[in-house]
Amino acid sequence: MPKIIVDNLMLRITTVIALLFITTSMLAQNVQQKLPEKTRILFLLDGSASMLAKWGQETRMDVAKSLLSNLVDSLKVNPKLELALRAYGHLYSKGAQNCKDTKLEVGFAQKNHAQIIKELQLISPKGTTPIAYSLEQAANDFPAGSSRNIVIIITDGIESCDGDPCAVSLALQKKGVFLRPFVIGLGIDKDYTKEFRCLGDFFDAKDLNTFQVALQKAIKTSLEKTTATVELLDVKNKPTETNVNVSFVNSVTKISAFDFVHYLDTQGKPDTVILEAVIPYDVVANTIPPVVKRNFRLQPGVHNTIQLSTPQGSINISQRNASTYTQGVRALISKGNRLIHTQDINTSQKYLTGDYDIEVLTLPSRKFKVSVQQSQQEQITLPAPGLLNIYNNAAGFGSLYEINDDGSQQWIKDLDNKESKSTIAIQPGNYKIVFRVEKAPGSKYTTVKNFTIKEGLSTTVRLFD
Repeated sequence: MPKIIVDNLMLRITTVIALLFITTSMLAQNVQQKLPEKTRILFLLDGSASMLAKWGQETRMDVAKSLLSNLVDSLKVNPKLELALRAYGHLYSKGAQNCKDTKLEVGFAQKNHAQIIKELQLISPKGTTPIAYSLEQAANDFPAGSSRNIVIIITDGIESCDGDPCAVSLALQKKGVFLRPFVIGLGIDKDYTKEFRCLGDFFDAKDLNTFQVALQKAIKTSLEKTTATVELLDVKNKPTETNVNVSFVNSVTKISAFDFVHYLDTQGKPDTVILEAVIPYDVVANTIPPVVKRNFRLQPGVHNTIQLSTPQGSINISQRNASTYTQGVRALISKGNRLIHTQDINTSQKYLTGDYDIEVLTLPSRKFKVSVQQSQQEQITLPAPGLLNIYNNAAGFGSLYEINDDGSQQWIKDLDNKESKSTIAIQPGNYKIVFRVEKAPGSKYTTVKNFTIKEGLSTTVRLFD
């Protein structure tokens, strides 16, 4: 083959390898939660009679109309955003106490900003405050299809129709109808703030300035791209731990919003992940035991660094001839009197650094205390079991005991009272069997047999010679 062809071929191969490397590196460094490109924001405006109360030099409704109109006008430049307007308490008088007083004034559409501003000016406060019912109806306002659905509630009072806005909001969040709502309270009584915080992210707007800030914060959180890295810290608080499954769990609905396996590149840098900033998260490093940072709020529009202390070592539990146990062997791993994991025999498993109690479920079980150190493996090795062959001439009742080094005994198990011969896999040690034939006329006919089990060997015990 001519040299020039070989050179061209090698150049192409090198180029392909380089492109694959770059592509792989890009994939490794950009992990993205599946976020729809389109965002839909529904403004849910309180039009109840209390919105006529003075707020500075104007009424609460006038302030809300003015700021909301300016906001809607400023959002015309975003082609991936659709808006809608629903109001409540504005169609019937307060005396009517109409708890279905809510209406979608302007539905979602492109370039409907002028229509929303026009309808805002026509809303006149009149009636009551059916927040729960309005939220239920709002679920039907969002068109089918993939989009990030946001609700911004602007109100000056609590539910007045015996509904449960918090329960409705939670149910709709769990169904994925919309993300965590934003609730902007205008001059809300401090005693009522708790009722709003369970409904959504609550902003207490005490005056015009804080109302404007709250609106801007809600829009910023809804629209700006937000990224994060998760640093898994070792015992020296260095971000060297990796290959751990990490979950971002919606701390309101308890449904996992995003899962990935943590990765460090060749320079020791973790992935950058793109996340939904509207949701509060429980960030879970699925170590054993898990490490959780609860109700974590991402700062929208910026890069967030989330640190979790996850120093790990490992425990290896091994035993020759473990298959002699017909049902296999497992170990119970506990920390602070709490069972945290079940580990199979002849396996190695990572754990957070610290002290653990281990009970290996051989017959009889064996208990150990282990201190896991950073990046170290603690080894537990059990001797191979022996085989106990029990011969019996007649059915009866009996138990197997282990004799400890100090002469004390410990019950292990009851024997099968119907089998004439049974074989049991059992750990090396000193034992005894206490047995009485079922048809024997008294306890004086009990027989006691002492014996020793040796590693990997068979021992025969005849209950009646």
